[in-house]
Amino acid sequence: MHAESFPRLLAMLKAPRVGTVKTRLGAQIGFPEATRVYRQLVERQLAAVPRTWPVEIHFAPDDGEVEMRNWLGPSYGYQPQCPGDLGQRLIHAVADAFMRGAPAVIVVGGDCPELDTAALQHAHSLLRTVDVVLGPALDGGYTLIALHRPEPRLFADIPWSTSTVLETTLARITELGLTHALIAPMEDIDDRDSLRRFLARTSPPAPSPTQAG
Repeated sequence: MHAESFPRLLAMLKAPRVGTVKTRLGAQIGFPEATRVYRQLVERQLAAVPRTWPVEIHFAPDDGEVEMRNWLGPSYGYQPQCPGDLGQRLIHAVADAFMRGAPAVIVVGGDCPELDTAALQHAHSLLRTVDVVLGPALDGGYTLIALHRPEPRLFADIPWSTSTVLETTLARITELGLTHALIAPMEDIDDRDSLRRFLARTSPPAPSPTQAG
């Protein structure tokens, strides 16, 4: 199968500078530790992308390219994010990817450790039958959006970083007459509680007294 048949994955990321990433988590556990967690989350997310999919790192700030390449390596494409709020940056990144020939686009961040290979492939399979696929986040946002073509209205005038992002986006999809599908809800890691919940679900249980030695 040719590369053109696969979606292009756009990872919207920040340079891992202490005090600028995972700031809510950093205020609770310390900014160096939060930066370490951020690095691990991003590396986990990129490792989950199917190997046949082209990947672009859309990074901020725009002077971070050398830093990002040194961290993540040469196997990805690198594009600076444009100025503006998240909506403006998403509009630009998606439109630019389609303009450069992407047959479909899947946009992710680096915050959702449960967005694994199977979930990404499921989103791609759903996109064959609908206009938009979303991955609901448990905090009311979304972990993933997949599109066949630029849809700038899906990113304009959205109350980013609130609990109504998904709700507002779904209403916008309806207004635009688009079809959609959802993958399973997942947790973004934004603070200590969400990190603890994820670790509690994924860490092996401690052995009971009868199991231990």
